[in-house]
Amino acid sequence: MERAAGALIPGITSRMLCWLLMCVTACVVGGARGQVPDPRPDPSLYNVGVGIHDATGPAAGVNMMGYANPAQINSGIHMRLFSRAFIIDDTQRRVVFVSLDCGMMASIIKIKVMERLQQEYGDLYNNNNVILSGTHTHSGPAGYLQYLIFDITSLGFIQETLDAMVEGVFMSIKQAHDSMVPGYMYLTSGELLNSSINRSPSSYLYNPQEERDKYLYDTDKTMTLLKIVAEDGTDLGMVNWYAVHPTSMNFSNTLVSGDNKGYASQLFEKTMNPGSLPGQGKFVAAFAQANCGDVSPNIQGPRCIDTGLPCDLVSSTCNGRVKNCIASGPGKDMTESTKIIGNNQFQKAWELYHDSEAVKVSGPVQFAQQFIDISNYTVYFNDGSSATTCIPALGYSFAAGTTDGPGAFDFTQGMTDGNPFWNMISGLLHTPSPEQVACHAPKPILLDTGMLNMPYAWHPRIVDTQLGRVGQLVISAVPGEFTTMCGRRFRDQVAATFAAGGIEGMVPVIAGLSNIYTHYITTWEEYQAQRYEAASTIYGPHTCSAYMQQYSYLASAIINGETPPAGPTPPDMTPSLITLMPGVMFDGVSPGSSFGDVVAQPYPLAYIGETVTAKFVSGHPRNDVQLGGTFLTVEQLDDMGEWKVIATDASWETRFIWDRVSTLLGTSVATVKWDIPEDTAEGTYRITHTGHHRTLFRGVSQYHGVTDPFKVVQGPAEEAENRVVRQSQHRLFWWQRLFSS
Repeated sequence: MERAAGALIPGITSRMLCWLLMCVTACVVGGARGQVPDPRPDPSLYNVGVGIHDATGPAAGVNMMGYANPAQINSGIHMRLFSRAFIIDDTQRRVVFVSLDCGMMASIIKIKVMERLQQEYGDLYNNNNVILSGTHTHSGPAGYLQYLIFDITSLGFIQETLDAMVEGVFMSIKQAHDSMVPGYMYLTSGELLNSSINRSPSSYLYNPQEERDKYLYDTDKTMTLLKIVAEDGTDLGMVNWYAVHPTSMNFSNTLVSGDNKGYASQLFEKTMNPGSLPGQGKFVAAFAQANCGDVSPNIQGPRCIDTGLPCDLVSSTCNGRVKNCIASGPGKDMTESTKIIGNNQFQKAWELYHDSEAVKVSGPVQFAQQFIDISNYTVYFNDGSSATTCIPALGYSFAAGTTDGPGAFDFTQGMTDGNPFWNMISGLLHTPSPEQVACHAPKPILLDTGMLNMPYAWHPRIVDTQLGRVGQLVISAVPGEFTTMCGRRFRDQVAATFAAGGIEGMVPVIAGLSNIYTHYITTWEEYQAQRYEAASTIYGPHTCSAYMQQYSYLASAIINGETPPAGPTPPDMTPSLITLMPGVMFDGVSPGSSFGDVVAQPYPLAYIGETVTAKFVSGHPRNDVQLGGTFLTVEQLDDMGEWKVIATDASWETRFIWDRVSTLLGTSVATVKWDIPEDTAEGTYRITHTGHHRTLFRGVSQYHGVTDPFKVVQGPAEEAENRVVRQSQHRLFWWQRLFSS
């Protein structure tokens, strides 16, 4: 245990000495090769570009990605999902960073995006200099990862989800490419409290006391922010990295949402782009993910929802079962919690963006990337010993879920022993070999996924490892969810490697869930506890050390100005992917109705702060995801007698909710809700709905519906109960209109 616990922490392994000696030799002979010749008169002046594009896939009828709950089928949109791209160029090299509102990045997204980019730009963009990172929202459509384990609850692969994401990422990069101008960047960081807790605190305590004593908190509270400004002073964009799960919206949610990070981005962009609709302003703000593996936004912590008592700390159970142990807060419901945690991130980012002491970024753009077989990677320790990673497998506690979203059956967190019944069930798929069992110990293997290849591979073995350097900033694109302590060790290792190579003062950030997804990565010590994160560390107990070593190698390559061998090529399995998700056969309407008809009009008068509701005869949203468009608009009548769009389905204050009324007849209703913001101007408004309907023989056609105009006024101060009465009057009005039509 002592050998493994101390592995790599000081920053140098026996294997790395060779790399570092090469670097030191280069420094002595010809100056530090990390300080590459820079022809720019001003090494702090870069060419920079930003871009944003819609990446929302199917809005209804599709399983949502994150909680692995087959019952969580989406039914509309609260906020659209966006891809946000940033390009930085020092006239010699350029790097691309993309933050995508999605559950996690998929290898097939990067494969398809690279195909599009190279068709458009040749070799300007490639695997080495393009980083794609997911925010980890749990409220986006699933079915876009090509390994089977991730697509089981979505009934297989869903092409529309993948297509929307690929298009969104590509178009955001294209927009950034087309908008490049000379500019400066500034780097700063600060502490954000009251926005995260450790959801596996008992695992964290397995880490050495002397290591834990170095930190005030059991989660990372530091937000690191990069500010991007044009040479003429125009604000262009911002990206920050902060570790917290976007699981404020829980597993009962069925509306597409960017969760707390998506809301934070909207707040920042709305402030910087006054008058612009979401996704349409010039300023782009990304709230990117970091080492969020054990970090929850539900800061009230887990409680037994049946008794209100605290859950068992080690197993996260209530009376021996996980289903009632659920974390929540800080709001009264998940929507308010999303708003609070998102606003907290926005407020800290806003403060950092205006930090007068931010460091001006200066220095070269560099990158190093390599594909590796992480299932058979040798780790070298300080004492001269070594260990290897494992063929992927999931442990028992994987099925227990987390306090953000508990699992089912009789699985609990912290299981280090198997169960004869579940061993028999999992054995029907594949019985792990003694070598596999020993490699993963003390994890009891529930699913030996690395050995399952029917109908195609269940888990990846080839992963994408990548570093991008911009002056003092080092972006570590990691293929999964690092826990807090694993991330701390990892960042220290990367910084130590650069320092040993003669480059001091580097600021390493972790860009989590990048390029490909491989579940979680815990420390060796946390792995012994076998809570959810450890049971989901699919390559065994030495995975964190393996990545520390690999990224040290990439850092050494950057220092030495070398290009690592490309490594084994990851597969494109799209020709083999299957789906059991049926398509939309047809849409129907009730006799006397047409698509787009308004079946429930808004109340003619609404007060600011209230919710306006309208209902329309609808087709299935899967007929057309309306990428770059909207299923709804809220419009205001201006002084010229023209209708101006003031909100879409991407806006926080709107909700697009779809219901299939009759599967047999194919009839549907779309409900549009608008929570009138406090800063809304008095005036005349209307709501529209646009969609597509499918017929058996004529294909897909667009339709459009518009409500009657209604007035919005500043209402008198009224108590909450009076507002409830008004909302009841609104509902009565809708039903009267419905039955009278």
